[in-house]
Amino acid sequence: MRIFLLYLICIIGAMGVMLVGYFLYVPQKNSNSRFLSPLPDFLTIALNKQVTLLDLWSPFIKQAKGDENSIPSFTAHSVLIYDLTTDKTLFEYQPQLHLPMASLTKIMTATISLENKRPDDRYVVSSQNLVGEDSMGLSTGEVMDETDLLYGLMLPSGNDAAEVLATDSPFGRTGFIKAMNDKARALGLTDTVFSNPSGLQGDGTQYTTALDLLVMTRYAMDTYPLFAKVVSTYEYDIPQTEDHKAYQLFNETNLLTSYPGVKGVKTGYTPEAGLCLVTYLDYKGHRIIGIILDSEDRREEMKMFLDYSLKEIGITPPTHQ
Repeated sequence: MRIFLLYLICIIGAMGVMLVGYFLYVPQKNSNSRFLSPLPDFLTIALNKQVTLLDLWSPFIKQAKGDENSIPSFTAHSVLIYDLTTDKTLFEYQPQLHLPMASLTKIMTATISLENKRPDDRYVVSSQNLVGEDSMGLSTGEVMDETDLLYGLMLPSGNDAAEVLATDSPFGRTGFIKAMNDKARALGLTDTVFSNPSGLQGDGTQYTTALDLLVMTRYAMDTYPLFAKVVSTYEYDIPQTEDHKAYQLFNETNLLTSYPGVKGVKTGYTPEAGLCLVTYLDYKGHRIIGIILDSEDRREEMKMFLDYSLKEIGITPPTHQ
């Protein structure tokens, strides 16, 4: 009996080590960034450690479908249309091709900010934050809260909002960018590198893949209700206060108003990256994420791919503009 109990204890212990090793990654003690875990509270409390997930958010591909010869021609260099409801790839074209991501970077910028909000929720705008053409219109010396900056980050794709969130984060701009890359590793994204919080080119090496963007977007949408709310908003007004002027923001992702069921997420463009688009569709019981990289007509091609994908799962696409 004693030998049997010892054997049983060894088996249970081995299984426990395998389980923890599979699901958890423990950051170094010197890590400034905070990652949230999808594990039950009793597991994280018992371990008394901060944890990050490895591949719980990665797509579990049951069936890879889609043939570029079966749909009209397209210009995108990489495409991935994925059904979260059934865990199936509905269309793919070079989904693991390394490409610059432009402002799609801001999906991770928003994620890191949401996981590492300033305790006082006061972000001060400096002159160094006012970079690039796309902006929410911030002025030096203004003080904003995180929520308003997130709307400025995602709707008009404000590079200024990205820089403020990073520079005035609890661990500064350098630490923020490190947290972006650490989070990518924690999510199992081995084909993504960030060099700045905005996606502007010329500031170091930065690239991703459609497959990695799928994981990033899924994580942000499913983990943070505020993120999902922001990216699904077409217009957002910020009233004037003693800390800042008034703002009226509009979402660049016009599929929100032209394709029924679309709930955001983000556009991106630089001459290097071409026209990029990540779209989230919730239609007829199916949650679909579409990614297009380096296209000449991202919106029309996204509509085409969404139509094709819905037909693949037996759903008549909605009438759209």
